[in-house]
Amino acid sequence: MTALELDNVRKSYDSVVAVDDLCVTIPEGQIFGLLGPNGAGKTTTIRMMVGIIMPDTGTVRIFGEPFERRHLCEVGYLPEERGLYRKARVQDLLLYLGQLNGLTRAGALRSAQEWAERLELAQWLGRRVEELSKGMQQKVQFIAAMIHQPRFIIMDEPFAGLDPVNTANLMDILLELKRSGRTILFSTHRMDQVEKLCETICLIDRGKSVLQGRLSDLKARFGRRDVRIAYEGEGRFLADNRLVAARTERGNCVELRLAPDADAQELLRLAAANGKVTRFELIEPSLEEIFIEVVGARDGR
Repeated sequence: MTALELDNVRKSYDSVVAVDDLCVTIPEGQIFGLLGPNGAGKTTTIRMMVGIIMPDTGTVRIFGEPFERRHLCEVGYLPEERGLYRKARVQDLLLYLGQLNGLTRAGALRSAQEWAERLELAQWLGRRVEELSKGMQQKVQFIAAMIHQPRFIIMDEPFAGLDPVNTANLMDILLELKRSGRTILFSTHRMDQVEKLCETICLIDRGKSVLQGRLSDLKARFGRRDVRIAYEGEGRFLADNRLVAARTERGNCVELRLAPDADAQELLRLAAANGKVTRFELIEPSLEEIFIEVVGARDGR
């Protein structure tokens, strides 16, 4: 079953097309990455998923049904911009939001306290939001999204303001939620975080899907064009070599970008003929490299 589908969804603001006939399918029980450069239409897309704005054309389906307001009780949303009442006490705010999402006061209190303990925020429940650091406010925002135990969770830059320890803790929590069967939409500019968390991604640019699928399949599609060689001997054979498009020297270890029609095995034979090779490794492209290549090609770079 799919958790969410966008079927030819389109949204315009006057003459500007923010989302252009976008089709996205998010399988249930996965962490799905929604990526794109600034101004690509990610925020507009997310807002249509949760009914903040409505598409001009196309259909949004959640758990197989056309989206209606009643579905929001199954959705948790952590927006990129914090939406907390700064003068409110943290516990009062969480109780209010939990009850808005259908919990009893007792149920909301229990869930808020459990999450606060998990995120080391329990001692701050009686404080006002404005008294908290940015990182602690981000934890409150996360609890607000999770307090009603939603099936579909939208995380837009969830690690903003968090230190490395809290980032690692939140990553572990997201993976636990995924293992429990929850579906998570993860949107960020940090490609390294996407590679750690996401199974499937959609890259949008200028409102259109330009790359979509399982991350492992996409990496295989873009091939392995980078090579890392560690060797003993002189490296002069690499200078002006037709097999090499670019190189980065690190002592007797070098990272190479192969020329478009180069054969890695030919490079290995050449390296072995000019010294002792202690390491020869084909490196799969990073998601950041794929992102730059796809978006850059569309921009003519």
